[in-house]
Amino acid sequence: MKTSGTTDVIQGDEQSRDGHYRAKQDLREQMPPSDRPKPTAELDPNDAISLQAQNPFTLDKVRVGSASEEAAGIPAIWNTMLYGIRDMGPIRSSEAFLKINHVTGFDCQSCAWPSPDNKRKIFEFCENGAKAVSDESTKKRITPEFFARYSIADLAAQSDYWLNQQGRLTSPMVRQPNATHYQPISWPEAFSMIANELNSLDSPDEACFYTSGKTTNEPAFLLQLFARQFGTNNLPDCSNMCHESSGVAMTESLGIGKGVATLEDMESSELIFIFGNNPGTNHPRMLTSLQKAKDQGAKIIAVNPLPEVSLMRVTNPNPQDYGNPLELPFALLGKGQALADLYLPVRVNGDVAAIKGILKDLFERERAGRPSAIDHEFIQSFTQGFDELLGDIEAASWEEIIEESGLTRNQLHTAADMYVASKKTICAWCLGVTQQRNGVDNVNMIVNLLLVGGHMGRPGAGTVCVRGHSNVQGDRTMGIWERPPKPFLEALGKEFGFAPPQKWGYDTVESLHAMFDGSVKVFFAISGNFLSNVPDTVYSAHAMQRCKLTAHVSTKLNRSHLITGERALILPCLGRSEEDMQATGKQFLTVEDSMAIINPSQGFLRPASPELMSDVAIIARLAHVTLGSRTTTNWLGFAADYNLIRDAISRVIPGFENFNARLASEKFFYLPNAAKHRVFKTSTGKAKLIVCPIPKHDLKPDEFLLTTIRTHDQFNSTIYGLNDRYRGVFGGRRVILLNPLDMQERNLHAGQVVDIYSHFEGEVRKAPNFAIVPYAIARRSAAAYYPETNVLVPIRSVAAKSNQPASKCVRITLTPAASGITLDFSQAALDHNMHRAVPRVP
Repeated sequence: MKTSGTTDVIQGDEQSRDGHYRAKQDLREQMPPSDRPKPTAELDPNDAISLQAQNPFTLDKVRVGSASEEAAGIPAIWNTMLYGIRDMGPIRSSEAFLKINHVTGFDCQSCAWPSPDNKRKIFEFCENGAKAVSDESTKKRITPEFFARYSIADLAAQSDYWLNQQGRLTSPMVRQPNATHYQPISWPEAFSMIANELNSLDSPDEACFYTSGKTTNEPAFLLQLFARQFGTNNLPDCSNMCHESSGVAMTESLGIGKGVATLEDMESSELIFIFGNNPGTNHPRMLTSLQKAKDQGAKIIAVNPLPEVSLMRVTNPNPQDYGNPLELPFALLGKGQALADLYLPVRVNGDVAAIKGILKDLFERERAGRPSAIDHEFIQSFTQGFDELLGDIEAASWEEIIEESGLTRNQLHTAADMYVASKKTICAWCLGVTQQRNGVDNVNMIVNLLLVGGHMGRPGAGTVCVRGHSNVQGDRTMGIWERPPKPFLEALGKEFGFAPPQKWGYDTVESLHAMFDGSVKVFFAISGNFLSNVPDTVYSAHAMQRCKLTAHVSTKLNRSHLITGERALILPCLGRSEEDMQATGKQFLTVEDSMAIINPSQGFLRPASPELMSDVAIIARLAHVTLGSRTTTNWLGFAADYNLIRDAISRVIPGFENFNARLASEKFFYLPNAAKHRVFKTSTGKAKLIVCPIPKHDLKPDEFLLTTIRTHDQFNSTIYGLNDRYRGVFGGRRVILLNPLDMQERNLHAGQVVDIYSHFEGEVRKAPNFAIVPYAIARRSAAAYYPETNVLVPIRSVAAKSNQPASKCVRITLTPAASGITLDFSQAALDHNMHRAVPRVP
């Protein structure tokens, strides 16, 4: 699949380096049928590659127990201690936990939620952050003897949980063509192998360089520099799969692809909408900000198909968040603090309809002469498109809004009441909004909701784009993107004395297509578990298997190491928590969080193996060997002294001027954000109100819309354990959550084991052996854990304009499994979980 360079560019905030968020057309619709990738339906889902790419289909010992009534609390303390002591030991875990998210410590490997500007607490981390640190800093080791004992097929037969539990990688390993096992290889041999393969390609565009959000700023900057000096913009990254829709939408409407609000705004807001998000699992420290907002009188509206417990109640286990330490024991033994004031059980992909319902209610109030909170002065001065939006909202019928949102008129009216009462409103959202075919529209509608009330560029108001992995936003800022704007390329070329490639590269989905059709032959990944995070597992596995070489820089063993190209390399690297010693001494790195704050990160633990290299050293040495006399860049100098990298960044990327000096004096700093000051760097200089249609699904009687979710014992595709206490699922992962009324209508039963089939443009995909769990989920909606359900997500089902996989909106049917098994779930636990307290209105 060749990428056109003629798509219209959305003007971005050059001071914040967000010009890179560009609208893409739905590439699937542009291609003639003869050029489209081979449908997954034509691949054999039962061949060795397809089966080894997936978790085993066993149900383990899955059971249903009583779900938590509130988030965090004593269980969070217990799990923090359990994981820390089990994986690291009592002394090592105590030392590590005291360093997480401190200016003189290391940035958490997990989520991207920001740390406070001032008065960071002694324990500035959450339960899942503790799991991430414990997982990285485990005492377990994978040595070359491990790979001699287990063949690749043996390893592929194990679960992702088992693979992760084996410990840290310690030595570079290679899989030679047709080999059944990995074997040791030296670092110089590994670099030469990659360099020779790259230099033998017919075109630099036959290589892809992938980045995970774990990658910090300095190695991200070096990777994009290496790729572009090599001659390609093929720089797919994990943001292509999570918040690409957010960046495209916000750049189009606000002129900047990042959120506008800060922690201070969150804690002083009067109303916070939370769309498509489960903060208690995905970014638990967000709960502290919500709790502080509640303490100041804020109201919270949770909009989600599932009533996530972390949005209902929370017990803060941190003693420093209590004025009197004696309050903590009583809080831990209590019922927690209520968070959400209203829960809106929206259907999967019902967000546009829900927001239109709230806006329609506001416009009707204004026509009736009642308070509506519509800020016409702001609209007139700072926006365009209001008349078109008003006409669209008025044309939408209440019948359509109610049917497609799954909400009642009264629920939407209650939400509008709360909106009218607020003078400072924030909207926060996550992947439940973006991973839809209309993900860009979903975010545009959220922005519309804020703009009509003037909730942009004033204290306590604005957008909160809740990023997932800790430096996913920073990687994009550093230049990890496939469609770079000319000013960035010009600055990069001037700094390093070369002509960067101008042709746009491949994003994640495009890279998979290119691997499948042979256009990409070398795949190089910094961190992450690429195979287990991308859509359409069968297709993606066959795509990767067609490469000549796949190479992964990793800390732990994962499934991406087992589905390989003709040759494969595992390159073990330092973790965030580990000391990084180079020729000029101990080094530190930097990260950018969800709110565009640049923080230093410096590990201190002894590395898991003397053979480990840092991400920076791996990239720099690979570039040195690959490029040879074709570059004048002092790559080995960069590897020796990271200050030199930051000096180069300061001359290339606006907002990072005097990078090293600012870190030395300020410790951390914010990047510029023009929209926060009501400067909208769009094509017209005004914020844009954008008309978005309500999506229609027209489900058949036996169909559901599936959303993929995480358990509380995982982060992205990393599985720490087999429990999800917030939803009452224990001992296994192959479950599907359904509304009891939908089950009754279709004669489905609790514990019944079914096969899930997804349906897309005549293609059918299958995920076998899932046990049904009745749950308080919206009607005609279903939820199941990924990566097990990634096999159901069609590679061509992507968001218009962003090309982001639509993993949160998959059309499915259910068929009883051939085994005829029904698991015996506790009825008492099911009843308890169905009737937990939720702030609903009829």
